[in-house]
Order: sequence, then structure tokens, then C-alpha cells
Amino acid sequence: MEGITLGIAIAASALIFFLPPIYSLVVYIAALAWYPQYLSVPVGTIDFTLRRIVILAIFANLFLRTSLPRRFKFIWLDKLVVIYFLCQILAGAFTSKLLTAFLENRAGAVFDMVLPYFAVRMIVTSRKEYLTLLKSILIIAAPLAVVGFYQCLTGNNPLGFLKEYHAWRSSAVYRPILRHGFYRADVTFPMSIMYGLFFAMFGPLCAGILRSAKKYKYEILCWVGVGLMGVGIFSSMSSGPILAGLLSILFIAVYRWRKYWKPIVIIIIIMCGSVEIISNRHFYDVLGGFTLNPGTAWYRSKLIDVALFEGGMSGHWLAGYGYNAEPGWKDKIDGRDHTDIVNHYLLILSRYGLVGLLPFLAMNMVVVKKLVDAYKASTLDSDKWIVWCVLAGIFGLAGAFMSVSLFGQPTTIYYMMIGFAGVMPAIITKAKPKSLIIPNACL
Repeated sequence: MEGITLGIAIAASALIFFLPPIYSLVVYIAALAWYPQYLSVPVGTIDFTLRRIVILAIFANLFLRTSLPRRFKFIWLDKLVVIYFLCQILAGAFTSKLLTAFLENRAGAVFDMVLPYFAVRMIVTSRKEYLTLLKSILIIAAPLAVVGFYQCLTGNNPLGFLKEYHAWRSSAVYRPILRHGFYRADVTFPMSIMYGLFFAMFGPLCAGILRSAKKYKYEILCWVGVGLMGVGIFSSMSSGPILAGLLSILFIAVYRWRKYWKPIVIIIIIMCGSVEIISNRHFYDVLGGFTLNPGTAWYRSKLIDVALFEGGMSGHWLAGYGYNAEPGWKDKIDGRDHTDIVNHYLLILSRYGLVGLLPFLAMNMVVVKKLVDAYKASTLDSDKWIVWCVLAGIFGLAGAFMSVSLFGQPTTIYYMMIGFAGVMPAIITKAKPKSLIIPNACL
């Protein structure tokens, strides 16, 4: 499959040089969604997946054929993305037994995390381009959701045979997994959770089209596309994506009553605090009972207890245990053969300690601030709705991080979402300064 992967990569890369920059992102997202990332082309000790080759072509096109890099201006969010990445390397320098292997791993991560972020920041420069990208994502995602639903109903993955060519698992084969009478769809993704997260992350953002679409004839098609995003989430039969989707939907539903956001936040805090005081369990443990599989929810709750309150990070708070190192929490939870860190915050803390977690949290705080600033500055209701939907996606994912950790394609999507937050203040319609508003009496 290496030859086929390379051939498709060359074709996709060549196509990018004939398209406007915004459509190069469309090609990239299509490659990310429809071609398995466990198929790669090894170059030395680094595996080049299709998306890694395509992102290089995007930047080559940007620097050789456009003026976008010259017009690019650094903002604090850009710096924090880089700082977070450098902090990972700093922590790894103290914890990695094989520093060379760790640096090679992080070099590969640059292609999946940092470059997609800066591609979005450079390319998406207008509201029209952003909406064009969202429409394209709906077109890419719709058939992916249909194939996933078919797999969910029948257990047959039309692309499952590709797992036999897995770059890192020589004996990998597709095996249908049953849950609650349905099969867990994964299609081209490494596992069903990551497949569901694709829709849970892009779905709320694509809902931002709906108010703008009212002016045009494609409103129904947009509703169908967004609805299929929900089908994709369901087809994964995974609690993490469903949690992210439900939280995003709740956030979007609050849009009508957004002026009451302060009382809503206070009520939520009081409810969670009451559970902590009255119950003998933590609030996140109680919420776990409402997931698809309360048994796995118990594991996630216990994971938090062990890591934070029962000495799990003792002696490793500063720089963590190291990348892919076993923290030894499994013996305090259920005695499984490894610690499955199904919590993205704890994954970062375990790998990089506070050296990595603090800049990660700071980066996300700036993401929220950027979106809030864009929302306050926008004058059109359709623009406020667009920003609100991005906030909904970030909010849903932040909650889902308590029950799932990212890898594969969703890692790249996450950094693209951060990029969307970074460009949002520049692409929405802003209010005019008061000094430029001419009184009617003067007209």
C-alpha cells in the first residue's frame, strides 16, 4: 500500500497547486477523513501519512504562489501553540529514556498539530472563505456518515480490509464490535471513538452555516448535512463523541437565552457543588451514570481520583512520566494490564506534567477569549451565530476531554478548530467606531 499511498499523495499535492488556497484545505480535510492514517510512506525513521504529505504541499503552495505568508501577523494564540509544543519537548527532555525517538515523534507531531493550525490561520481570511470551508466539510462528511451508519447496522466495513496493511500493526484485521445491538463504526479511522469525534468536532461548527443559508436555496441541504453529522456520532456508539455532541447541542440551544448565561452558570455550579456536599461521590462520577456504558464511566471517574487525589502524580507533577510511559495507576483502579488514560487533561499531565498542562490550559483560555471578543465585536446576528457555534464545539470538546483522549485525525481537527478561533475576530462584521458614526441630523 505504500506505492498507492504515495501515488494518491502526489495526485492530491499536485491538485493543490491548481486550486485557490481555501480549497487546498478542503483537499486536506478530505484526505484526513477518507484515507486511513495508519497507511503511511516511511521516509527514514518518520512515517509520512497522506495528511502529512498534503500539508507540506499546502505550505509549498502558500509560500511559492501566494502572498498570504507575507501578510500573516503573529498573535498571542500563535505563540501559545508554539510554546505548548516547545514545553512538551522540554518536559520530554527530562523524562525520555530514548530522547532521539521522542524528538522524532514530536517532529512528526509538527505535521499533525502545528502546521494544520498555521495553515488555517494563513488561509482563512474572510467570512466567505470560512463558510465555503464549512460547506465543503458537510459534503465530505455526509457520505462518511452514511458508510458509518451502514457499518453500524450490519457490522460490515467496506474499507475494513485496509487495516490488513496497517503500518504499525502487522497482524491488524477488522473485527466488528457490538454494543447495545449496534456495531461500532470506524470506517477509515483507527477506532470508533475517533470516528465519532470527527463529527462531534466539525458538526457544531458546520451548524454555523444554518442562519446564513436561509438566504439561499440550499438551506434544506445544510440541515440534512448537519443532521448526518449526528448520524455519524451515533454510528460510533461511543460515549465520548456522544457526550461532546450533547454538550455542543445544549450550548447551541442556549443561544436564544444567552443573555441569561450568568444565572445558568451559577445554577450549574450550585448543582455540581450540591452533589459534592450531599453525595458520597464526585459530581463527575454521578454524571457518568448517564453515559452509554456506566461501567466504563466508573473507570474514568476512578482514573481522575487516582491521578489527582490518591498520589498518582506523586514525584512527577513537574515534568510527568514521559511520552507513552506507564504511570502505574492500573493497579489502583481495576488491575488491567495497562493504564488506559481516557482523559485528555490527564494524558497531558501524565506525559508532560504541569510543564505541559499549564500552557495547554492557557492556550485554551486564549481560544475562548478570542471567540468572546469576536462575538462582542460582531454586528450581524448571523455572525454572532457563527461564533457561537465555534464556542459550542470548543465547549463540547472540553467536556468530552474528561472521558476521551485525542489521537489520530481528531488531534489535527482540534488544532484546526483552534485556528478557526484565531481567525474569527478578523472575519466577522465588526461594529464601527463611534467616531465614524454620523448623526442623522448631519445627513
